Amino acid sequence: MNAHAESLGVKGLVLGFGETEVLKGIDLSVASRGVTALIGPSGCGKSTLLRCFNRMNDHLTGFWHRGEISVTGRDVYDPTWSLEALRFQVGMVFQKPNPFPLSIKENVLFGPRLAGITDMATLDSTLSRSLQRANLWDETKDRLDASALAFSGGQQQRLCIARALASSPDILLLDEPASALDPIATAKLEETLAELSREIAVLLVTHNMQQAARVAQRTAFLYLGDLVEEGETTQLFSAPREKLTEEYVTGRFG
Repeated sequence: MNAHAESLGVKGLVLGFGETEVLKGIDLSVASRGVTALIGPSGCGKSTLLRCFNRMNDHLTGFWHRGEISVTGRDVYDPTWSLEALRFQVGMVFQKPNPFPLSIKENVLFGPRLAGITDMATLDSTLSRSLQRANLWDETKDRLDASALAFSGGQQQRLCIARALASSPDILLLDEPASALDPIATAKLEETLAELSREIAVLLVTHNMQQAARVAQRTAFLYLGDLVEEGETTQLFSAPREKLTEEYVTGRFG
């Protein structure tokens, strides 16, 4: 585990696609442990900011950026850092569960196998540890060869977390991971995130302010491409410094 105090950072980040400017000079620092939530109305740039850290925006048409984007103190565009190595360090879970049409076991071991790990003892311990960390071991230990597609949505989403964890990331990015889940599955997912955040940095995009209040230690509020306010979650919700933040968190718009 990298002991760097800042796991994710952007400085003076301006970013867009073609003529459209999406982020307007963002400065943000994310600590190496805990959950940081990105909140704000749809289209404010939350997911775009999230995807900077594993360079998921790069393949989108017309993408450009200025400013610094760093992971564990290192520039994500450092030419000596391969995209594959960056993405092993920065795991990602999407809005809709996207397990591969493979067994539970092969879903989790996809990354380690891709990295060339063939030792069975290593693979077995990675499999059990990743499923345990994703709160999924008890539900899967007797059916590791079953298809992942037979799972419920909530289980599939935790499987996607286990798959990301199998590559031993320092950071986990989650883009509205509970938006397709029912309340019980959401509660299990949030419990998983709370446990994981003791070991790694979790950056969570959520449209659900109650979720941010429940799981995040820090919250950043974005509006129309600007970072309006960032701080301790309890303070941001109970005594925001900015009027716009107060209007958003009290539900006057968004």
